[in-house]
Amino acid sequence: MGKIKIKNLLIRSYVGFNQHEVGKKQDVLLNVEIVYDSSLEEKSDQPEDALDYRTITKTIIDQVEKSRFNLIEALARMVLELLMENSRVQSAEVEIDKPHALRYAESVSVTLSALRDDVK
Repeated sequence: MGKIKIKNLLIRSYVGFNQHEVGKKQDVLLNVEIVYDSSLEEKSDQPEDALDYRTITKTIIDQVEKSRFNLIEALARMVLELLMENSRVQSAEVEIDKPHALRYAESVSVTLSALRDDVK
């Protein structure tokens, strides 16, 4: 098994329901961990056999930037579902940080995870 980590992916999205947030894009930071069957890459050493994290990242950015969310939990769920669409992914974890969501805190974050058996 292999593990891919995408760290501190900064994306701007509509997220929040408070009056000062509605209609304004805000920064969110995504941290993603993907556990997958890496045996093909390990044996072949061929780029076409790799789980393409660049394409995965582009898909996440595209979906997050064009969506609107009241809650970061819903945002995390959408990203998690995108990751689990790939049958090679055995489990995934998504952490969404919303910087400056609280006055005296650097950020607030939510983490969701899924296992292949959990996906229907």
